[in-house]
Amino acid sequence: MDLGEIYNFLFNTIPGIGVLIGIGLVLSIIASVIMERRTRKRFSNHEPTEDDWSFFDDDDDEEDEDSK
Repeated sequence: MDLGEIYNFLFNTIPGIGVLIGIGLVLSIIASVIMERRTRKRFSNHEPTEDDWSFFDDDDDEEDEDSK
């Protein structure tokens, strides 16, 4: 298999374009996980305030409702 055949498969066929999109998604997910871990490690001593919010940590709202 030469480079011409690989190029033709990746850029001129529907399955090849799907492979390129899949590779792009996987690389994006890996990069975002690495950056998220580095950010959490760097700001691990951050004390949450009332103005802080998060997409994933909704536990604070549930605790407030339970204590009422």
